Amino acid sequence: MIYFDEKINPDTFKEVQQVEQYIKDRNHKAILEIIPSYRAIMLTIDIKLSDATKVINSLDLDNIEVDATTTLNTQSKMIHIPVYYGDKHGPDLEEVAKHNQLTTDKVIELHTDNTYLIYMLGFMPGFPFLGGLNKQLHTPRREEPRTSIPAGSVGIANNQTGLYPKSSPGGWQIIGQTPIQVFDMNRNPMCLYQSGDYVKFYAINKQVFKQIEEEQKSEQFDIEKWVTVRNEY
Repeated sequence: MIYFDEKINPDTFKEVQQVEQYIKDRNHKAILEIIPSYRAIMLTIDIKLSDATKVINSLDLDNIEVDATTTLNTQSKMIHIPVYYGDKHGPDLEEVAKHNQLTTDKVIELHTDNTYLIYMLGFMPGFPFLGGLNKQLHTPRREEPRTSIPAGSVGIANNQTGLYPKSSPGGWQIIGQTPIQVFDMNRNPMCLYQSGDYVKFYAINKQVFKQIEEEQKSEQFDIEKWVTVRNEY
């Protein structure tokens, strides 16, 4: 494990990205995986190929110069994802509103106003941990997690927001649901986004939700009709 500052913010994440890219560029044969997160990088090392200490020493990590003001020469995407808020699709919307002394409409407005940086994918394939949640929406996790949350559910947990690509147990406060399959093993690429991309949600009504569900059953489904992707951000 390689640790950075004990805080979650874009500057720390940029440092994580720079060190991740540095390690990738070294292309060490014994490093099997490089997994970044908010403030750390996990390396999986094949000790049959090389001693772990030798691998770390060869990377010379102490002498890497990182600069939070430097942007990597990569293209981040902005992905606009439709969400139906409230009703059975967002059973905790009223709880989030009550906790923060807001109306449900204001919760939706604040949640859709922000642009969210994807710090990492984890917990399950395609689950994005998103930074940038408005402080007015910070809400603790549920005291009792649900045993099953529908795929596409959009939730809040403390200062984070994210969405469940597949049905799963979970303790996040669910405020809405997207009908879009953000992760599909039969699609290339399988996931609509990756770490370092940005997500922006937009609100839809029940009728549009059902329309997307029906269209998605067709082999001719045009995902670009509903999910706008800008390749530069």
